[in-house]
Amino acid sequence: MRTIFGAQMTLMRTGALLVLASAVAFGMMPVFGKLSFEAGVGVATLLFVRFAMAAPVLWGAVLVNRARVTMPRDRGTLLRALALGAVGYSMQAGLYFLALQHMDASVLSMILYSYPALVTGAAILLRRESASRQRLVALVIASGGLVLVLAGAGVGSLNLAGCAFGAGAALTYATYILVSDGVTKALDPLPLSALVITGAMLTLGLVGVATGALDFGFDAVGWLWIGLTALVSTVAAVVLFFSGMSRVGPSTAAILSTLEPPVTVCLVFLTFGEALGAIQLVGALAVIGAAVVVNLPSRVATA
Repeated sequence: MRTIFGAQMTLMRTGALLVLASAVAFGMMPVFGKLSFEAGVGVATLLFVRFAMAAPVLWGAVLVNRARVTMPRDRGTLLRALALGAVGYSMQAGLYFLALQHMDASVLSMILYSYPALVTGAAILLRRESASRQRLVALVIASGGLVLVLAGAGVGSLNLAGCAFGAGAALTYATYILVSDGVTKALDPLPLSALVITGAMLTLGLVGVATGALDFGFDAVGWLWIGLTALVSTVAAVVLFFSGMSRVGPSTAAILSTLEPPVTVCLVFLTFGEALGAIQLVGALAVIGAAVVVNLPSRVATA
């Protein structure tokens, strides 16, 4: 009995560490993005190359794990997964990096991390979830926290375009999660990630070519930052998250993932000197706390 319990605890600890490592990897992305911009890399080029690097690596992971990964024969499911990347994920990524060009990464990370509350609010309105006290409290906390984060920056210092792009990224990501619900249940996480990234790559490549926005005349160091964005904050982050989630479950994984914004805030302070003020820190804690509350298991009354 002790052996079984010990093995289970080891599995949970390993899973928790994997999810935390994933959160750190995701949290590094704004730093890599900012450094890419400093090297002269444009948003369109950064996104296309990021996904073009990540897609074959993810497909390689699918092949390596083909004995444990199930690919559905339903072509419709595969096409829907591609469409999620081609429309939803590409749009969210584009809006996020456009926002990153115009505002502090620490403030942007808080705006984006309002998405758990947005998903919960939309799910309640669509009657997919009940309006429990726990969820309503989380919505109020997240809304108040976001107001503090933005108000603490000072109206004059906020870039309206950056805020608009950031809010658009959060809304798009929330919509993406709601729409992808059926597809995520029909596909294993690894091939789903590979399909979504491939779809995003195709869209961003076509848009970049059509608009002439792809420009590879940036500083050589830009390739390093794009490569790190692709391999660390895309491939490694995704694989670590799903590996950890398979051990600890989705709710625990979501709660542990709230490490991502603090990692971003710390790294952008160390790298660029961007710092949240006292009021903003209170708001940031509220936003992160709301994400934790949303993902806590609801109490079920027993007879």
